[in-house]
Amino acid sequence: RGFDHVLVLGLDAGSMPGPRRARPDDVPEELVKESPADGASDGRAVHEWDMRRRLHVAMTRARRGLVLSWAETAEQGAGTRASPFLEEARAAVGGEEEVVEEELFGPAEGLHSTFRMMRDELLDTVAQVAGRLGEMRLDTYLEVSRAVARYLELLKLAALIERGKAGQRVSDALGEVNELLLQGASPEQRELFTLSALDDYLLDAEGDERRRREAIGARPDETLEPFIPRRGDGLLLSASDIETYRLCPLKYKFARVFRIPQEPSINQRFGIVVHQVLERFHTEGGGSLEHLMQLFEAAWRRSGFGDANDDLQFRERAVAALERYWELDREREGEPVSFERSFSFRLGPHLVRGRVDRVDRLPDGRHELIDYKTGKPKTARELRDDVQLSLYQMGAREAWGLETSAQSYYYVLDNRKVPVAHSEEELDRVRGTVAEIADGIQSHSFEPKPSYELCSFCDYRIVCPAAEK
Repeated sequence: RGFDHVLVLGLDAGSMPGPRRARPDDVPEELVKESPADGASDGRAVHEWDMRRRLHVAMTRARRGLVLSWAETAEQGAGTRASPFLEEARAAVGGEEEVVEEELFGPAEGLHSTFRMMRDELLDTVAQVAGRLGEMRLDTYLEVSRAVARYLELLKLAALIERGKAGQRVSDALGEVNELLLQGASPEQRELFTLSALDDYLLDAEGDERRRREAIGARPDETLEPFIPRRGDGLLLSASDIETYRLCPLKYKFARVFRIPQEPSINQRFGIVVHQVLERFHTEGGGSLEHLMQLFEAAWRRSGFGDANDDLQFRERAVAALERYWELDREREGEPVSFERSFSFRLGPHLVRGRVDRVDRLPDGRHELIDYKTGKPKTARELRDDVQLSLYQMGAREAWGLETSAQSYYYVLDNRKVPVAHSEEELDRVRGTVAEIADGIQSHSFEPKPSYELCSFCDYRIVCPAAEK
């Protein structure tokens, strides 16, 4: 099937046409599906004809747009020249050539990728915020302030990128850029802007990059220390980090120390869609089933799902689950008051941070923490060693000053809520677990825990020497 988004093809001379590969002599000519163009008789010409045909097939798979690119470098050698096919394709369609001076990998990648992500998100929400302006609602001004605050953050990223080109570091430029942006902001916009976790993220990314550079410059001892996510005398940890280390310390090393990228699975992409839909639905005050399904349709398209069999099966399950969720939501006792609310707090020398999907205010005035799940429901017994919600409970208490009376996982596809213990004894157990795992990370203890169940779905099984096949 065609691609839902823009198709990007790399066309340097090393890849297209690239080196000629010999065809086995024992392949009969009649079994070759297609024949070369007239006049292409020698081996190199046949190879170029075949690669041109492959490129044509790839290009015709694009739906919304096509980008042909190649990396121009100062170095001389193979792979630094554009493919001759590039000019042929450009001339055939009358395409324009554009030079893009942007670091796809390196110190600026965090800024550029974050800018693109926030830009796309902001554009997606413009129509929604504009629609609210036609409604006589008391919270409309807050929606507008949120949109303006997000736009100011986008301006901040653009300014940091420009200052980075002049050699200024994020940590040196951040304070001045923030001050300039806030001069024209309203009190509500200033508050939303300053409460954002974006600055912490940018400073963390810059610190990680600096430590990587220092490690490269100090290669003789080949220590992992510069790559360990430290904050002061302790570590920077999340519930996901802790759970990953518990399951397999070597996987934590691949993901958090080496920072080897993971490609989101279809299950993870599906989970993100459901989270986004429910967050926006409740943030906008709920509404009709039709409104909920409109949010789902928009999120589904943005996430690149299409008409493949697996995609359609996930879609069918999501539609049925959201319809049932909407019916049950009208009968709930609690009132959702916070969504995707972030926290950070000190647990001993370590900094723990996270984000809570939803906080409900119960009829008695107390609060419940809820985390959405799109996987198979677990029982309370299976969750007896859970760490995530207990950390959320501590985060709500330490960062927000909010005492909670309940915490639950909500399995959306089954519309089943499973409570998790939240006693002080449980919190003591989790504190001990965090301290033990932090000690293991700081002592560089990354022994694998291979098992068929875990290794079968691990993103690093191809490179892991201990993976269970």
